[in-house]
Amino acid sequence: MITFQKYVKVQSLDEAYELNKTRKNRIIGGMMWLRTGRGSVNTAIDISGLGLDTIEEDDEEFKIGAMVSLRKIEKHEGLNSYSNNAVQSAVKDIVGVQFRNMATVGGSIWGRFGFSDVLTVFLAMDTYVELHNAGIVPLSEFVNMKRDDDILVRIIVKKTPIKISYSAVRAQRTDFPVLACAVSEFDGMYKTTIGARPGKAILIKDEDGIMAAGITSDSAKAYADYVASHTPTDSNLRGSAEYRTHLTKVLTERNLLRIGGIE
Repeated sequence: MITFQKYVKVQSLDEAYELNKTRKNRIIGGMMWLRTGRGSVNTAIDISGLGLDTIEEDDEEFKIGAMVSLRKIEKHEGLNSYSNNAVQSAVKDIVGVQFRNMATVGGSIWGRFGFSDVLTVFLAMDTYVELHNAGIVPLSEFVNMKRDDDILVRIIVKKTPIKISYSAVRAQRTDFPVLACAVSEFDGMYKTTIGARPGKAILIKDEDGIMAAGITSDSAKAYADYVASHTPTDSNLRGSAEYRTHLTKVLTERNLLRIGGIE
């Protein structure tokens, strides 16, 4: 069980940032994972009153506040139309609707959890995070940054023309994924993210130009082999490293064929 000695509902991000500099204090969001921990927190910092629970959309980008629930991104027509429902596919099997109504996208991204469907799908898009102190950082850089006392304000998804597909394998629906995979093509580059391997999601680009001539059955197989050879996997109670490597090939090829219209 986790206990809080003090609770503060902050009035500004500056106030939250100053409080968060103290190691014993914690930002609280949906509280879906934090509450399962153990120990004592000096001050719980509640940022729910700062208007970060909305999705703003214009011609160039989506701005997704850190307090936006997973259910809200699951049901957002604009975001799912842009991503060919990849975002919906990534979150629809996360526990259940009640859980997704409370879990926040900011908590999912900030946590950089090894099992995160959310991180996997957003890493495959032209995505940035806005941090209160450090400013706007590409998600591909943020995922490897050390955790500090900064505050994740929002996730920014650029409306770069994209083809993307997401899929995952679970032992049963609503369970953590055994492996998660998103494949995308934008800015002339094919990119794949592999999550739940069981480490945090990694991004692999087609540096060798395997897909330069486009998607065919042969190129999809070759690229799937390339991705698998560049994806470290490990074993846990949900599957072995060998099984995850096999799934990496299968899901990468399947997603590639889907975005190429070859199913």
